[in-house]
Amino acid sequence: MQVFSYEPFGYKGFIVRVEADIRRGLPGFDISGLAAGAVREARDRVRAAFRNSGWNFPSDRVLINLAPADIRKDGAALDLPIALSIMTAAGFAPASDSVLVMGELELSGTVRPVRAVLSAIAAAMEEGIKDFIVPAENAREASILASTGVAAVSTLAEAVKILEWRNTNGAFPKLQLDKLQLDGCTDMTTEQQICEGDFADVCSQWRYKRALEIAAAGAHNLLVFGPPGAGKTMLARRMPSIMAPLLPQEALEVSRLHSLAGNLKSYCFLNKKPPFRSPHHSASAEGILGGGKNVRPGEISLAHNGILFLDEAPEYKINVLQALREPLEDKVISISRAEGCVQLPADFQLIMAANPCPCGKLGARIDTEEGNFSGGGCFCSGEEIHRYWRKFGGALLDRMELRVAVNNPKISLTQKTKEESSKLIAARVQTAVNIQQERYKSTGIRRNSGLTAGLLEKYCNMEQEARRALNTAASKLNLSGRAIHAVLRVGRTIADLESIDCVKKEHILEAIQHRRQGDDPYDIFQTQ
Repeated sequence: MQVFSYEPFGYKGFIVRVEADIRRGLPGFDISGLAAGAVREARDRVRAAFRNSGWNFPSDRVLINLAPADIRKDGAALDLPIALSIMTAAGFAPASDSVLVMGELELSGTVRPVRAVLSAIAAAMEEGIKDFIVPAENAREASILASTGVAAVSTLAEAVKILEWRNTNGAFPKLQLDKLQLDGCTDMTTEQQICEGDFADVCSQWRYKRALEIAAAGAHNLLVFGPPGAGKTMLARRMPSIMAPLLPQEALEVSRLHSLAGNLKSYCFLNKKPPFRSPHHSASAEGILGGGKNVRPGEISLAHNGILFLDEAPEYKINVLQALREPLEDKVISISRAEGCVQLPADFQLIMAANPCPCGKLGARIDTEEGNFSGGGCFCSGEEIHRYWRKFGGALLDRMELRVAVNNPKISLTQKTKEESSKLIAARVQTAVNIQQERYKSTGIRRNSGLTAGLLEKYCNMEQEARRALNTAASKLNLSGRAIHAVLRVGRTIADLESIDCVKKEHILEAIQHRRQGDDPYDIFQTQ
């Protein structure tokens, strides 16, 4: 039997051929093919699994070869394919045509779930492999791509019985997902809806809500800054509630990346909602960008087709913040290793929240029914504030198409204001997204934020007054070329939210207003 397995590396990974040879000689068990520690340790796990499943391990010389031999193999997913390869060579299991096998073995012979099953099946199908044996807990993940030819097993003995069935009937039995013991498997979409909340929960901050609506419709990057307690994080975390669902191909890309990271085991369903990733500010550059010996996806790849939210953004390491610039432009992250350079998708939307100064009290005020009063004095020096904002750098700030300054909202303990719900906002966003999908269906562009300089003139049809307003703003505000293009893209999104084909003057003015607010945070938040 030709047993194949999979080695994750980057987005695609490698198909590994597992070969077994049993010959006369002193009893021994060797593994060749650049096997790392976890793979070499499979010798003890396989021996024990054989014995505890009712078979005697061959008393001859056993050699396992993992081809191609020049690629490093690591992880416990090769346990089950190694065991089945030995079973076939020893005559305990029937020989069959090519099968992709993945699974970690316990000493008892129980098969444990592994990561990257979805990626493994995608890579195997490209190589013409159509039959798969996976752990029972990975069954739903496998069924996303392979509706037939999937066998889910819980033990080594079950895997052997599956091969015997296939040898007799010519195919695996039909997978019955409803009969599998899949404790803890939940719908990721439902779980997100429970956690994300509603825009109606947050009082006031209409300008910030409007910016989030524009960002959701056009996938624009956004920077929000203001004092603590103003609702920056609360509203940002509710943004998934207004996002449009992913297209099937986008959902597959997202699920494949999360499979590589081992995040699908708790969901077992295709992820149809845009991901929302919010790493802690202590995260390393490798954790944000991706990397490791076998190049696992980082937070920017796990946020592919979704949102990367950096709360308290100035607290992140400066090298992490500056490393985001290239992926924001290229939509991919390139990682070089001795084995070669791999690329991981990273078409994410960046949202950053920050305080106006290190202590957070610069310009803070509270609006009450009786009037305004200061929420506390700021004792940060000008140099401290400058150092605080300098971590962003001009190049990264220039890529933030929307910039919103917020302050503490008006508080009324006696009267509640009626806020617009996420459902109403999401309907407008969905309409704008549908317009963009129809407009860009033959270009490969997802949203307005992906418009390149060469396509802006074609798709951003402006009225004459809008063109004059943009020229005046570019001159007075000394906007860079990238900033002018960003204003055009945001204006295009605002027009789409109103279902208007031509970009008007008011659309450009609103786009400029959202960009101006972040030019000089120190002046905006002067204590009143």
